[in-house]
Amino acid sequence: MPRVHLTTLGCARNDVDSDELSARLDAQGWEVSASDEAADVIVVNTCGFIASAKKDSIDTVLAAADSGVPVVVAGCLAERYGRELADELPEAAAVIGFDDYTGLPDILERVLSGDRPQPHEPRDRRTLIPISPVERTLGDSPGTAGLRRSVSAPVVPVKLASGCDRRCSFCAIPSFRGSFVSRRPTDVIAEVAQVVADGGREVFLVSENSTSYGKDLGDIRLLESLLPAIGSVEGLTRVRVSYLQPAEVRPGLIEVIAATPGVAPYFDLSFQHASASVLRRMRRFGDAESFLELIQRARAINPAAGFRSNVIVGFPGETDDDVQVLTDFLTQARLDVVGVFGYSDEDGTEAVGLDGHLPEHIIDERVADISALVDDLMEERARERIGENVVVIVESVEDGVVEGRAAHQGPEDAAVVLPGASAKVGDVIGVHVIDIDGPDLIGQT
Repeated sequence: MPRVHLTTLGCARNDVDSDELSARLDAQGWEVSASDEAADVIVVNTCGFIASAKKDSIDTVLAAADSGVPVVVAGCLAERYGRELADELPEAAAVIGFDDYTGLPDILERVLSGDRPQPHEPRDRRTLIPISPVERTLGDSPGTAGLRRSVSAPVVPVKLASGCDRRCSFCAIPSFRGSFVSRRPTDVIAEVAQVVADGGREVFLVSENSTSYGKDLGDIRLLESLLPAIGSVEGLTRVRVSYLQPAEVRPGLIEVIAATPGVAPYFDLSFQHASASVLRRMRRFGDAESFLELIQRARAINPAAGFRSNVIVGFPGETDDDVQVLTDFLTQARLDVVGVFGYSDEDGTEAVGLDGHLPEHIIDERVADISALVDDLMEERARERIGENVVVIVESVEDGVVEGRAAHQGPEDAAVVLPGASAKVGDVIGVHVIDIDGPDLIGQT
């Protein structure tokens, strides 16, 4: 039986894609190996979002090629650059696009026989006609219906939708992920039920823009009914939804997320900035005042709700006053987690042509300053949670230290650490928060 190892980089959306690829390979008689050392071929599912992610992807491909086995490059970087990437990475045995995923087993067989398939030819997926509701399958890729994902962790990402119809001036994702396509609610619920039956305790709904869910199915409020339906799946501890556009978050959705049993009171809000002028140049909506009002509305319903966001600093035209607006907003917002990114030009985006590009050293200084601020703010917010009682799903047990996450903490956020506790991965336990370690909470059962 041929053996393949998948290495996945980037966001949870790529995790779902890799799960589908693993299920497809398993169905075709391949052994999916947990170790690259035991593999006959390696597939690297790359990220192509920002400059640092591209570098990590290329470095990973080169490191995999050093193993001496053929390496196939997939994912966003491969979809976005295709032949250009293949020319620059002769170490790769093949560079494939999203449309090649259905034929991956055949591609790998060709690679193992010494063939070098033609590299993917990129195209602007915004020009493609979105898939119709009738054509949707268990995933949204052709041929994924009936595939059974392997559940190896208690927290499992589940695809909610694909693509994005927004045209943020800094973002290239719509060009290679395509237009927004919702999965049918029945398919999402069916997959959740399968995940739970196989040991999942939490499902993490992923997409490029979850607040658009249902608009192509004729119901822009569909997420407000889907979340409670998923939360009531027997055996599921909670459902969490990722990547909410602040301008699209309606009062009804806030109430559902903040107050529905089985739904994590967790708001993953893509603010990106707080200055109205910067946001307009980003082709986004909102300002510090409206963002704070949104947060306050949610906290009025559930004071313990968790909040996560990302911000971009150094965007073309950003002034010192804009940075002060962002600083003031972050200080008032008391978010649990904030990711800070420095602006970098992305091929094919409108922002590349904007005036007011800042010198790299100015961007680096602003990233350092905002990062230091949010480190302090995240620790302060964690300290405010001392004394809370939370429900933790255990995700790791190593050297006598148990770690997991509470409802207000998403994947890759801070954790709840339980020194000396007796538990195993997948356990769901009540915890009292007694201390902090940076943004992490220290708890006792």
